[in-house]
Amino acid sequence: MNATLPSGQPRVLAVALNPALDHTIEVDSLRVGEVNRALRMQVDVGGKGINVASCLADYGVPSAVTGPIGRDNAALFEALFGAKGIANQCIYLEGLTRINTKLVDRANGETTDINMPGPALAPEAIQDLFAQLLARIDGLVSGTSWVVLAGSLPPLWPADTYQRLIAHAHGLGAQVLLDASGVALVAGVGAAPDIIKPNRTELSELIGRPLGDTASVAAAAHELLARPKAPGTVIVSMGADGALFINRQQALLAHPIPTQLVSTVGAGDAMVAGVIAAQMAGLNLTECARLATAFSAAKLARLGPHLPAPDTVRALAQSVQISSLR
Repeated sequence: MNATLPSGQPRVLAVALNPALDHTIEVDSLRVGEVNRALRMQVDVGGKGINVASCLADYGVPSAVTGPIGRDNAALFEALFGAKGIANQCIYLEGLTRINTKLVDRANGETTDINMPGPALAPEAIQDLFAQLLARIDGLVSGTSWVVLAGSLPPLWPADTYQRLIAHAHGLGAQVLLDASGVALVAGVGAAPDIIKPNRTELSELIGRPLGDTASVAAAAHELLARPKAPGTVIVSMGADGALFINRQQALLAHPIPTQLVSTVGAGDAMVAGVIAAQMAGLNLTECARLATAFSAAKLARLGPHLPAPDTVRALAQSVQISSLR
């Protein structure tokens, strides 16, 4: 069942090409190779694009999601979309959406991910699905839209998939945030997305050299911004070292907020949602950095792609310390 966006609302379209159900199992202390007794478990609708839309919904920003989901376990996706008021513009395929397993070790706060690759479609089926995806985008995107392209590509999808989607969205007048890795990120950056949000490892792979301290990460971001076809803003999540927010005018370091750690899964997606929420509100880069960091910190204290009440997130944002790097 497809829902439509409320009229007159700012539009955000999250494209989720490889969604998942995240099966999270929490244990007291994970012992590899032994029998472990689970403390609790939960199943969440996941995949980076859907996580972004879910966090945006919790903050009151309306959005739509498109991409393929399997009919056989679509009910959980539909339940999330219905509960949070996310417009369901997904393309239904036969079979199951992939299921990922997350093992949360409560003793040390670490999460072990076991992620399935996603469905392997024939080239003709991929081409047909891509054409359907473009048609959905045409019907949802306008010059006031933000399009979020986030997550891994399913098996056998062309490396230039995000590059082509960026060019298509720009042709409709929309702005694009890209959160990808590997060859998909390398190709996508060549289409000059408005914002990219790699983590430090992904940026290192994109630049082609190791990145250690904050200064080296900032230098790599400036190198990207100097390219002929460059993103407008580079945001780099660095875990406990905070996050960099860099454009051609400013370079900022957002320091992490001390918070209870329940699960790190989806923290980067929450940061993307915070960036988009800031764009919808017309915030400057400093306030964007504060809000995005607050989204991420709020997510760390919860399992699944969920945030506390918007007032709680805004209060967290006011406590974020920002340093200027130049």
